[in-house]
Amino acid sequence: ARRVLPMNRRPRIYYSASQRALIWDRWRQGETLHQIAALFDRPHSSIQYVLAETGGIRPAGRKRAQVALTLAEREEISRAVAMGRSIRAIAASLGRAPSTVCRELRRNGGAGGYRANSADQAAWDRAHRPKVCRLVQNRTLAELVASKLCLEWSPAQIAGWLKRTYPDDPSYQVSHETIYRSLFIQARGALKKELTAHLRRTRGLRRSRHHTQKTGRNGRIIDAVSISERPAEVEDRAVPGHWEGDLVFGSSNSQIVTLVERQSRYVMLAKVDSKHTEIVVNALIKHAHKLPQELYKSLTWDRGKELSHHRRFTLATDIQVYFCDPQSPWQRGTNENTNGLLRQYLPKGTDLSTYSQAQLNAIARRLNERPRKTLDFQAPAERFQQLVASTG
Repeated sequence: ARRVLPMNRRPRIYYSASQRALIWDRWRQGETLHQIAALFDRPHSSIQYVLAETGGIRPAGRKRAQVALTLAEREEISRAVAMGRSIRAIAASLGRAPSTVCRELRRNGGAGGYRANSADQAAWDRAHRPKVCRLVQNRTLAELVASKLCLEWSPAQIAGWLKRTYPDDPSYQVSHETIYRSLFIQARGALKKELTAHLRRTRGLRRSRHHTQKTGRNGRIIDAVSISERPAEVEDRAVPGHWEGDLVFGSSNSQIVTLVERQSRYVMLAKVDSKHTEIVVNALIKHAHKLPQELYKSLTWDRGKELSHHRRFTLATDIQVYFCDPQSPWQRGTNENTNGLLRQYLPKGTDLSTYSQAQLNAIARRLNERPRKTLDFQAPAERFQQLVASTG
């Protein structure tokens, strides 16, 4: 029996080359799957299918070699063959070797079946020869990279270590981008996809540095003071007491507040039972009252609507709140980096609601007692204690 499709089911869409180019442009700009899908009035899964083919990494653009025959030359060959001209005469008119014209005809049906358009497409298809990845050519190197990934080394750390360890052997050197591409583009067959679990951020697709989950879709903040109006002393970290904050999410709709002081990198974590703005603001007010006024002068936040009641926070604490530009989480990069470090203790998929405030304080203490390269290997707790002492 013939299968009848539901009346409301739309036919499958095949994206053209120009549409795929637009998809990759928007993905690079940091737009979400839902935002890109809205351009084509399609579900986000259709966009994810396009991106997942190469792990979220845009395929390199193809171009013809300068010495290759052009479509115009192939059309000239087709017309000349139809007129009965010899191969040498055709080659002379094109400024090509007779052997070039001879091979072109032999590959594409001979003089009797030669068609310019089909010959041009066949040449384009034959020229597609993906370059073999170095990690495929050198399996010993691939195993070495995999072993370092299992130790939670980042691709940049692995690439730097290889360059320092094997300075005179280029075959044992590989860029961090090659490692990332080998992880996310499984068609290469170089590294197992399971190794992505050892990256700091374990995601299935490579995302743009401009990507953020908090976009204009989540609502607008009323009376938001832009980060562009933040005093210069905040930017250069010359004066302590300026903080950055965010919500870190877990499973079962759980979340916690993360706060980090820009100069000392000192971290505070706050338990919240909901992302509702009233609950989040209450938690921020409570933590603000634990610190001297001199060490809490401003707070920079993302565009998440969990801080839509920011004016109540400012009235209760006399602390000014500044908001990043839309889709610009890098503007509070200290907090973004801290959240990445925090994932070592609270991996994605963890139910954060099961952690008490005492447990969160213990995790924050672990982070604050770790020496930081950016502080000349001084611990944030030590640096922050010096700030507290100077204000006392």
